Amino acid sequence: MNNDFFGTEKISKILLKMAPPVMLAQLIQALYNVVDSFFVGRYSESGLTALSIIYPIQLLMIALAVGTGVGINTEMAYNLGIGRKRRSDETAGIGTPLALLMWVIFAVVCFFLMPAYARMNTSSEEVITMVVLYGRIVCVLSIGLFLESVWTKVHQAEGNMRTPMIAQIIGAIVNIALDPLLIFGLCGLPKMGIGGAATATVVGQIAAALIVMKGGFRKIPALVVFPHQIKRIYKLGIPNILMQAAYTFYIFGLNLILATFSDQAVTVLGLYYKWQAFFFIPLGAMQTCIVPVVSYNYAAGKYERCKKTLMVAIIFGIALMMIGVVLFETIPGPMLHVFSHDPKVISIGEVAFRFIGISFIPLVSSLTFPVFFQALGHAVKSSILTIIRTVFLFIPLAYLFSRFGLNYFWLTFPVTDSITTLAGYLFYRQFVKKTMPKTIME
Repeated sequence: MNNDFFGTEKISKILLKMAPPVMLAQLIQALYNVVDSFFVGRYSESGLTALSIIYPIQLLMIALAVGTGVGINTEMAYNLGIGRKRRSDETAGIGTPLALLMWVIFAVVCFFLMPAYARMNTSSEEVITMVVLYGRIVCVLSIGLFLESVWTKVHQAEGNMRTPMIAQIIGAIVNIALDPLLIFGLCGLPKMGIGGAATATVVGQIAAALIVMKGGFRKIPALVVFPHQIKRIYKLGIPNILMQAAYTFYIFGLNLILATFSDQAVTVLGLYYKWQAFFFIPLGAMQTCIVPVVSYNYAAGKYERCKKTLMVAIIFGIALMMIGVVLFETIPGPMLHVFSHDPKVISIGEVAFRFIGISFIPLVSSLTFPVFFQALGHAVKSSILTIIRTVFLFIPLAYLFSRFGLNYFWLTFPVTDSITTLAGYLFYRQFVKKTMPKTIME
């Protein structure tokens, strides 16, 4: 794809061309998450609770990997926008060493802390055992995730959405195919239970990484450029890391609050996040696509195109998220029955899904505004919006509403995203009133 495509083509056409491959890849990823939980649920109800508990750790791992990739992506797109091809290639070359370093640190820390983390979330010895087993496998063997996340963003910065799409689809298919074989010990393979689900996950990640390696792995530049480029990468990537990592901590906090009611309440939250992935596909795809477009056009001084990109992404996102609203409001019971037949899980979940479904509309803009500011290089605004949502609203409101009962707890979602959307809009209005400098990324 010609890089000037970002600067000259109609915004809606850019997003409609770039987003479908990302959506398809994320759809397959969401399907793999659902299938994973489906088979684990058939193996053990306790396994579903274990997956819900380990989910925040997986989010933290993804935050580090993808956030670094986003920093690389944004810096590359900016340099391409002003004609600095060599610096763009240097940025891409630093990605692989950073990915390997993060993997080693994360793997070591998680291996030793996993038992303590499990005991913080449940008193059930069966669930604790499953959390430790699954968690250690997906964290210690996560090299594929870290490498794939960085190499994918290198491709996307240059407008190549096809290769990452193929990689994620194949990775998910490998995972889905291996899940029943390793969980239940089919076709002569050992019966590994929840450990089989974890093994299928890491094998799928490695398969995806191998596909994006070509074109994603670049020559490692001279060490002298590392300090400056790493500083630039994390200046741009930290807002995304904070945004994703904040999900880890608020979900962890929500799990602790729900654990005071029952393990089934914790399970419901985990099942919501499994289904959520399907309906966040449009939003996630738009966010992925607008970063290089906004960054490129801001560097090129085409500020109106930056604002138009934001508006088009929000409109597309709302239109597509309405599907999620309709399903969560009308058929929560059947959605829950896909994974669990526990009457208590179904009863709690039907109320939860209907409350949460209301939040899908304000959630589009509450999550898109931080990405927009991040793409511009306004790390402070992006980070503030993330902190408002996940630190100052989610956990305090969840605790407050939980004091009135479990049903009221679920009000946390629509209230939080409505307030965050308002804050994001106020930041945006302030931004457009000011005269934009020629560049903020010197």
